[in-house]
Amino acid sequence: MFPEDLKYYKEHEWVRTESDVATIGISDYAQSALGDIVYLELPEIGETLSAGDTFGEVESVKSVSQLFTPVGGEIVEVNTELANAPETINSNPYDEGWMIKVKMSDTAELEELMSGSEYQAFVEQ
Repeated sequence: MFPEDLKYYKEHEWVRTESDVATIGISDYAQSALGDIVYLELPEIGETLSAGDTFGEVESVKSVSQLFTPVGGEIVEVNTELANAPETINSNPYDEGWMIKVKMSDTAELEELMSGSEYQAFVEQ
């Protein structure tokens, strides 16, 4: 159910890595639980985050939720398209719905994250 080429964080974010750059978004489970997403607040390029830090907020018709970074590093890209089309996260959370890209300071942090099947078991608890 969850793509196995991604890693997952306990707060429902996913990570796709390419070398030392992590692309981060929220899981299909998270967007479904939130409902229709109407607003997104994302950080600025150049900000430095530690694993577990908040990097923004996502607002839906149901609630406002914090976004957490599964890995630390410097933000090198932000998906500015989402400002005008936050609903993209609902329709395509793993591709066009990505939120930020982080140049990781420690790739070993990826070892702390869940595989797709582990995340599946986590959300079914």
